[in-house]
Amino acid sequence: MSESGPARPYPRLAAPLRLGPVTLRNRVVFSAHLTNFAVDGLPTAQHAAYYAARARGGAGLIVSEEHTVHPTDRPYEKLIRGYDPAVVPGYRRITEAVHAHGGRILAQLNHNGAQGSGMYTGLPLWAPSAVPDPLFREVPKAVEEHEIRELVDGYARVAEHCRAGGFDGVELQCSQASIVRQFLSPGTNRRTDRYGGPLRNRARFLLEVVEALRAAVGPALVVGVRLSGHDGTDGGITLDDAVALAALVEDSGHVDYVNTSIGVATETLHLIEASMATPHGYALFVPDAIRRRVRLPVVGVGRFTTPAQAEAALAEGRCDLVGVVRGQIADPDFAAEALAGDDVRPCLACNQECIGRVGLGRWIGCVANPRAGREAQPLPEPRRPGRRVLVVGGGPAGLRAAATAAQRGHRVTLCESTDVLGGQIRTAATAPGRGELAGLVRSLEAECRRAGVEMRTGVHVDAAVVRDARPDAVVVATGARPRRPDWAGDTGLVVDVRDVLDGRVSPHGDVLVVDDLGFHHATSVAELLAERGAAVTVCTAGMIVGQDLGLTLDMEGWTRRAHAHGIEQLTDTLVTAVAERDGRLDVALRHHPTAVAHRRTVAAVVVATHQDPVDELWAALRGSAFHVVRIGDAVTPRRADAAIVEGERAATRL
Repeated sequence: MSESGPARPYPRLAAPLRLGPVTLRNRVVFSAHLTNFAVDGLPTAQHAAYYAARARGGAGLIVSEEHTVHPTDRPYEKLIRGYDPAVVPGYRRITEAVHAHGGRILAQLNHNGAQGSGMYTGLPLWAPSAVPDPLFREVPKAVEEHEIRELVDGYARVAEHCRAGGFDGVELQCSQASIVRQFLSPGTNRRTDRYGGPLRNRARFLLEVVEALRAAVGPALVVGVRLSGHDGTDGGITLDDAVALAALVEDSGHVDYVNTSIGVATETLHLIEASMATPHGYALFVPDAIRRRVRLPVVGVGRFTTPAQAEAALAEGRCDLVGVVRGQIADPDFAAEALAGDDVRPCLACNQECIGRVGLGRWIGCVANPRAGREAQPLPEPRRPGRRVLVVGGGPAGLRAAATAAQRGHRVTLCESTDVLGGQIRTAATAPGRGELAGLVRSLEAECRRAGVEMRTGVHVDAAVVRDARPDAVVVATGARPRRPDWAGDTGLVVDVRDVLDGRVSPHGDVLVVDDLGFHHATSVAELLAERGAAVTVCTAGMIVGQDLGLTLDMEGWTRRAHAHGIEQLTDTLVTAVAERDGRLDVALRHHPTAVAHRRTVAAVVVATHQDPVDELWAALRGSAFHVVRIGDAVTPRRADAAIVEGERAATRL
């Protein structure tokens, strides 16, 4: 130990940084992302609580979600109308909440251009050229020069609202989904006037906007620019373009930092919010190249889920600040805990309740953090502190219930019938590319230990055991068991995905995987078997295999890996019967749109299908003198987010 005290575990992450007129307390950035908290185009109390939680958790810089600058822009329902003066009181509520915890917050300004829809406005989309976006497929109107001036004025107007609302500055979005990016990209800018053609002309709009922003906010507030470093599209922005644009931005003298991104929010969205199958730091080549060209501070992004990953990016000189979004959604105290050397609750990069939920128009959440998106809702006080609580089942629902109950002052014992905790999540984490799911189990176990939960494994609990223990409350989290399909009969050549992932069976040869669930269950086991050398076919009654992988941005990766492994995919197809003959299975199939029947012979069938709740204990305890509640799959089988939320809810109601 030095005379000045113990060394910080992440000294570069903890170091302050001057960003134009302000000083940041550390290098952790909570970058801009959609929350869907807005109501009638205005910021809400939930916005304030959400950002305040990350400021209280130590984030050095927070950048709010986008604020649109013009009435022609409304690609989704819950967009904040930054051009409306009515936003200013909501802005003040947000900024005062963040500043109360010593945080700094900027507002991101944007117009989505062609990456939008006229559904909400009834107006034509505006864009540099009449090039439709591949996702929205709506032909935009090419803006005229007087409309370009109107847009520049719109950016300045919103910046003035942000200054009046107490923001520490503004960030201009030129990436992901932005009319500025569309001006910059030769693929979407086909203009022949002074706003089109060579890069300097395509950058004219960007430079006019940053000049207007600086004039609007003055020298005392921050102006930043977020650039796309690699669109991943034909004719899109390249890394060389991004480096040249960063130099132009710096030379303007109006900008205090450069933020970075990768991908386009419609055509290559999977590059922006990468799933757990994508390596950590995958996008660091972008800030690395820009930082070598400019002197401005540069923000790096790229799926940082641990403080060590962020520290390494800084230590290697790849960036000056690190954008940690999903990591701080999962753990609002990410920065403070990291800098104190404490454990951080990991982001799983599962994309289920953040990206997937927002993509469905719902407010943002998190599988690992049941309070995400609910920060403005106060928790009730315990009805009677110090109750003796028995939690039966050590999967995610039971672990979450036990940890929360103990944190709220109850005396908690958790019993798990198997030798390990984690339930189906631990099983799922054994599949290829799904290992980070195990972080949820490790994190919950650690929370339980810190809170003083007594955890017992290898203990079977029945009604008699419960009554002998005489608890004040019982939480039944006994999970679910596989349901054997009616067509499967009693042949041992039809097995469940859990049998394969748990290692009880290891099918080989030609294997048919049946996808009844449309999620990772079938695709994960198909990859596992293909990696072991099996010839795999995935069959589904749906229009595509793993249909819900699109919501979590896993579809592109799965499709490429399936092609590389030679995995065949049969869609719109049902299994109707199987018959075992000479150690193989004759499988009857039906293509249900046409009712055409066909057959194939395989060595084994692996089924990813619905489950049944293990609810016998709950049924036996109903009507007991003590409080009994069941949660998670013991109610009805669902996904991990429901288990975590119900575990939290049950514990807060004790």
